[in-house]
Amino acid sequence: MTVKILVAYDGSEWSRNALREVRNQAVHASEKEVHIVQVTNSAGPVTYAAVSNEISKELAAKLESEMEEIKKELAEEEYQVVSKVLVGDHPGSSICKYAEENDMDLIIIGNRGIGSVKRLFLGSVSNNVVQNATCPVLVMK
Repeated sequence: MTVKILVAYDGSEWSRNALREVRNQAVHASEKEVHIVQVTNSAGPVTYAAVSNEISKELAAKLESEMEEIKKELAEEEYQVVSKVLVGDHPGSSICKYAEENDMDLIIIGNRGIGSVKRLFLGSVSNNVVQNATCPVLVMK
């Protein structure tokens, strides 16, 4: 049986905890598939759509290279690893949509990301994912 886990990763301490938790959640699975997903939003002035799109592509390329080391580590432990950088204005919605389209069994996400605005209990992205995901969600501190 293959266990498919999506880890929402943004480089924060909480998302690193989410990556470590993958090992606990998939320990008994004969086949382990981990999707490490990062979401970058559109950047730049709205009136300059071409510039905004180019900045988003550069951010996505930077995030993709950061995930390569993580992929190598998990692959050495016999995980099938997929990494994906999504570009979208609503990270929580993008994560939920990706999880549904790829039939994920579990989403693991940090309770807060690297954003400057923090909510009292959950970050806005993790809160959105908890409220809208169609599969179980594990929120890590």
